[in-house]
Amino acid sequence: MITSATATIDHFAAHLQGVAALPHLGVIQAQGEDAANFLHNQLSNDVLLLPVGQSRLAAFCSAKGRMQASFVVIKTAPDTVLLVMSLDLLAQTLKRLSMFVLRAKVKMTDATGQWQLRGLLGDSARAVLDKALPWQTAGADGSHAVALYPAVLGDTQVPRALWLGAPSQALPAGAEVSTEVWSWSEVMSGVTLVTQPLFEAFVPQMLNYESVGGVNFKKGCYPGQEVVARSQFRGTLKRRNALVHSPVGLAAGQDIFTPTDPEQACATVVLCAARPDAQGFDALVSGTTESMQTGWRTGSVQGEALELRPLPYELLADI
Repeated sequence: MITSATATIDHFAAHLQGVAALPHLGVIQAQGEDAANFLHNQLSNDVLLLPVGQSRLAAFCSAKGRMQASFVVIKTAPDTVLLVMSLDLLAQTLKRLSMFVLRAKVKMTDATGQWQLRGLLGDSARAVLDKALPWQTAGADGSHAVALYPAVLGDTQVPRALWLGAPSQALPAGAEVSTEVWSWSEVMSGVTLVTQPLFEAFVPQMLNYESVGGVNFKKGCYPGQEVVARSQFRGTLKRRNALVHSPVGLAAGQDIFTPTDPEQACATVVLCAARPDAQGFDALVSGTTESMQTGWRTGSVQGEALELRPLPYELLADI
């Protein structure tokens, strides 16, 4: 990962303690007796059998299997489901989901103003979720805390959680953490949500969603389901999300190139964040598995070289 030096790992982990504001996230609420069934038919994961008080990762795809948005899905009541997502995609996603409601007894609304959204790191996450596994959820006094994939630093795993509470509710205990540090923790977890620059850029497996609990291959149909399933079962998937280190900052949606094919982009930046020690940047980049072996460069083949790092989790080999 970053380095084998224990002192450096401890330095990084010390930055990942506390509570971060998440102004880049929003919330869609689906409410009504058909809420879970409606979303079950629209998303890549099982919502119908999701227990009340629990969460899952899911994607909302086009008919061609391309991700238009992704969510942390939280079922707060038998007739209420919250979709936490990137705020820059919320309005268009709400509009598109509402188009499919038809006769279903469900109302889709922007509920962002009804919630405080915070990211919890280290002891702050551990205090509300203890040793919960990713997507397990705890609730108290109307709040909801979802265990996320940890930030992995060498052999150290720093707990991460998404917390939602009412506007008047007291925040979880912990020092204030910047949004930039939270973004770095997200990169180091290897799991992120789709943002506007990534709209319809990937099928879920290109962001490793099938390996981090974001796709259920046994559930019924949803938009793009055939493409997503075909990519998995026919071995046609040749693009993956990878963790890299960069000497320069990268922007989501930015093209990445390889020296063996200088005319055509082989990868796309998913998320980039500065390291807390100011020694460059770490990023998630989705690219062809072949080009990962030949090397990635920014902007063009004359650009800065990206250093491939091990993913913080194993890719699903067999479903």
